[in-house]
This record gives sequence, structure tokens and C-alpha cells, in this order.
Amino acid sequence: MRTIDQSVHNISINAIKRHTMKPYNFQWTRFYEDNAEFKNTYPGFDIELIDTELFICSTIVGPDNFSILTTRRLITKDNGDLQTGMLAGACGKGHGDFKGVMRKEATTFGTILLENGSSMKYVIETGKASMIMIYGVDTAIGKLRRQ
Repeated sequence: MRTIDQSVHNISINAIKRHTMKPYNFQWTRFYEDNAEFKNTYPGFDIELIDTELFICSTIVGPDNFSILTTRRLITKDNGDLQTGMLAGACGKGHGDFKGVMRKEATTFGTILLENGSSMKYVIETGKASMIMIYGVDTAIGKLRRQ
């Protein structure tokens, strides 16, 4: 029997692959076919998963600046300030300057609105890599909303 986590993961990964140009070799952004792939890529990151939760994608600039999307949560550390938000009941709020046209910056921030009404930022690598976090976050939130 498929879990909700597996369903959210599969649908999110498929959306990412449909909307992201190959090759997927971006500087800071990756998506994960399974949890072992994340753990092998970032052995120093100790993210404790809940039950059958799965890693979907991440933008990891460094140990104090990253966002990690799982099938249940968005985890962001911005200049050392760690914030975790549950995706259930959340909605997308914006993707920032994800094309990098206006600022010529390597990263920007997207924002989601959590169920409790607070906003939460997440890191997006600009350019072609942006589609990974944008479609990962939007698809996971949309899938959980329909559950």
C-alpha cells in the first residue's frame, strides 16, 4: 500500500522533472529519488524525518543558508535562523525574482503562508535551477491540500 508521503514524493518529483531543463547539475539545488540520495550527498546534515517522510528537494548554499523540502515540511535556515513549517494547510505566496533578471543574484527567496497565518521564506537558486524548488513546493502543497 502506498503512503501519502510516497504519493506526494512521486507527484512532486514528476512535476520537477517535467518543468526543469536537463542536465540537473545545478550549483546548490537538487531533487532526491530517495532518502539515501540526500543522506549520501549531505552526510553532515542531521535532519530527523517523521515516520515515512521523504526528502523531495533542496537548495543548500551552506550550513547556515539552505532550504530542504520534505513530503511534510519545509525547513529553512537563513543566516543561521532555523525555521520549520508544516506543509499541510499551507499555500504558496510568491517566488521572488526566480529568473534573476532584475538583481542578477544567484539566489532569491520564495514565500509560503503557513496554516497558522505566518509567512515562511525558502531559498531558491535563480535561473534554470529555480524550477526544482518552485515546482517541488507548489506541487507538495497542492497534493496535501487535496488529501
